[in-house]
Amino acid sequence: MTAPPTLETERLILREVTLADAPAIQRNFGTWAVIQHLSTGVPWPYPDDGAVTYLTERLLPALDQGECLYWGITRKGDDEVIGGIEYREEERPEGNRGFWLAEAHWGRGYMTEAVTAVQDYLFFERGVERMVVVNSADNPASRRVKEKTGARFLDTVEIMHHHGGDATSERWEVTREAWAALRGRAREA
Repeated sequence: MTAPPTLETERLILREVTLADAPAIQRNFGTWAVIQHLSTGVPWPYPDDGAVTYLTERLLPALDQGECLYWGITRKGDDEVIGGIEYREEERPEGNRGFWLAEAHWGRGYMTEAVTAVQDYLFFERGVERMVVVNSADNPASRRVKEKTGARFLDTVEIMHHHGGDATSERWEVTREAWAALRGRAREA
């Protein structure tokens, strides 16, 4: 995979992340409200160096090796990373795409706006045919983003433990064909 392009929406800019984003990620990601619905693979309590460690040991090497695409979500006029979206081509039990958004920005439609831009890019520019997306069964906000962005519910599975105590996850599928229909675009060959 190549580096992700910068994506722009009405209110957001989705861009590459760098080590310089660690303080913003630490501040916006390292809260119980965000982490409670994530896999127990994410440490809690979130360590003081959690963002630096994640960036230097996991995300930036994965990006350098072409294992994933990752966009930092920022608001126009403010370069602070308030969320992120990761995409991996390989289908994994936890899905192809994951996202997070700082609690202070919930309920404003930012994640739906960001996911729409990423799906437009993945389906219409990269030619991705299908992705599987997963959320903790007790995360209705994540479920709602999936419903608003063309995902079709597949099943409920127990594939990972979440900090909130549940191991139940919902698996969804988003296809290029369904996304094109939802966006009113003809299927591109």
